[in-house]
Amino acid sequence: MKGNIAQGAGYLRRGARMLTHPALRLFVIVPLLVNILIFGSLIGFGYSYLSELMDSWLSGIPGWLDFITWIIWPVIVITVSLIGGYLFTSVALIIASPFNALLAEKAEELATGKPVDSLEGIGAAVLALPRGIIREITKLLYYLPMAAFVLLLSFIPGLNAVAPVLWFLLGAWMMSIQFVDYPMDNHQLSFADVKEAVRARRLSSMGFGGLVALCTAIPVVNFFVVPAAVVGATLLWCEELNQ
Repeated sequence: MKGNIAQGAGYLRRGARMLTHPALRLFVIVPLLVNILIFGSLIGFGYSYLSELMDSWLSGIPGWLDFITWIIWPVIVITVSLIGGYLFTSVALIIASPFNALLAEKAEELATGKPVDSLEGIGAAVLALPRGIIREITKLLYYLPMAAFVLLLSFIPGLNAVAPVLWFLLGAWMMSIQFVDYPMDNHQLSFADVKEAVRARRLSSMGFGGLVALCTAIPVVNFFVVPAAVVGATLLWCEELNQ
């Protein structure tokens, strides 16, 4: 497998540092506001619902098996955080997809010094909203069968112990695809091309996507991870995938 996990993770850090660049600030505002609105409203509801569900379910466990709760709680919380982080991010990306594409375009021009023949301006981004939504739905449909398979394994005794690891790996894979899609779509490359490019540099892509997946599962941090990931994925595209 080609690539480097640590180098891949570093793209997210570099993307976060670039967000303060004057040329990018305007294009960070909309995705950031969308993230705060979606994550802020859904996180509180999601965790309160999870707490009620777990309390109801664990109340049926006999007293002599109380020690199991110390094992079950971390597994459930990690799993739900990874799933919720991806799903919430998907919703945010659907809404802000044209603006993320515009951010990727400006980040690539900043990184390479060459113009990108794609969206130009906020007006063009708004007009591209239907196409962006369709692209996001395509990625979501690609994710759902794999998620359903891992969810099934999560309910099989013995196999469910590795469920958090499987959810993390799936999240890492999908996060890399989600964000690399923006700079590649700006070059009119298909979703099949995106999957092939990510697969060709699997270690770098998984390192990048893995750190993004972890950050989306952390409250408050997930407000800022999307614009940083868009820029980081653009750097990954420019330096490794566009070869």
